[in-house]
Amino acid sequence: MDFLKYFENIMDFFRSPVWKYMIYGIIFILIVVWLSFVYWTYRDAKLRNTSAVFWAFIVFVLNYLGLIIYIIIRPPEYIEDIVERDLEIKRTEMLLSSAILRCPTCGKEIKDDFVICPNCRKKLKKPCVQCEKPLNLDWKVCPYCKSEQ
Repeated sequence: MDFLKYFENIMDFFRSPVWKYMIYGIIFILIVVWLSFVYWTYRDAKLRNTSAVFWAFIVFVLNYLGLIIYIIIRPPEYIEDIVERDLEIKRTEMLLSSAILRCPTCGKEIKDDFVICPNCRKKLKKPCVQCEKPLNLDWKVCPYCKSEQ
């Protein structure tokens, strides 16, 4: 008998307006989350240079399944990242192809005939014992006067 009374109290709770408003609140929260996923998908697809309206529609229709499909299929990089990487590659290629020499120690600009770096005083080359032209440190013979070093 107590069991039936307890069960009636539970059923009264489910019939009460509090339960009804809790259900409405949960449904409202799920709808807001669903629409925020649609907006996020639209914004993300636009940043990744894909069809933003198409993917937002897919997420709107298929809900969470559409979001999962988009996350799996979407391009891995943003447009800005691709542009930045391409600019960095071009800058590096220009630095490598340019005739600007830099000190290996301090990185300051030097000229090809410097014997030492004027900034950090790192020895860059050695003068030839006979003609005094700058030679690389590992050269054994002067290419200008043929003298042994």
